[in-house]
Amino acid sequence: MADTSIEWTDATWNPVAGCTILSPGCTNCYAMRMAARLEAMGMEKYRGLTRKSGRRAVWTGKIRLDRGALRVPQRWRKPRRIFVNSMSDLFHEAVPAKFVAEVWAVMGSTPWHTYQILTKRPDRMAQLTRSLPVLRNVWLGTSVENAAYLSRIDELRRVSAAVRFISFEPLLGPMGAPNLRGIDWAIVGGESGPRSRPMLEEWVHEIEAACRRSETAFFFKQWGGVRKDKTGREYRGRTFDEMPGTRHEPASMQP
Repeated sequence: MADTSIEWTDATWNPVAGCTILSPGCTNCYAMRMAARLEAMGMEKYRGLTRKSGRRAVWTGKIRLDRGALRVPQRWRKPRRIFVNSMSDLFHEAVPAKFVAEVWAVMGSTPWHTYQILTKRPDRMAQLTRSLPVLRNVWLGTSVENAAYLSRIDELRRVSAAVRFISFEPLLGPMGAPNLRGIDWAIVGGESGPRSRPMLEEWVHEIEAACRRSETAFFFKQWGGVRKDKTGREYRGRTFDEMPGTRHEPASMQP
């Protein structure tokens, strides 16, 4: 586990490493660059997880389970918001259901932390979580980068969770009027880094308007770009750091 500069969380925890490019939002994934860098630094956990494609590192599709990392959150006594698998996807098809259950057990044994799990595979999330308990300290979310992947929101609505959230990052196109019924939180952010693609302000307006209609908390993470420190986090002249309030009863909403 490590502290992080990600604005909407406090720390990251990576019991799984490695992934597969799945959709356009993966193209410039920071985790691919970071995995290549960590391998070059001699970290065995990341060996062989990326390969060179032109000038950039891309996932090989290889997945590595790190059982040594499983118990790390139990040693953190101060409550944290923890982003689970910032360097992978817990619901990748190569991650065994039994291992997901082990991760669940650790999260259940540390109720003083809040865990945030983000996937591009909400269909598998819905499938596997049917046999797992609903944990009040676990938030479940999916990434949606453009309108072609809005169906992921419908898949997420099939998941019972204390909090459901969407990461519209990197936001790569207009969303129109997305249906955020049953969604507690939306994160919006532009892509950053040397090959970043632009995000238009009207795309952000669409999502904020959808949040207001659905009473969904709205978190504006960044404009992005090559120098995200220069473009900043202000939207409409202020920062939006809204967070969800956990419901009294676990949400269960079938489409």
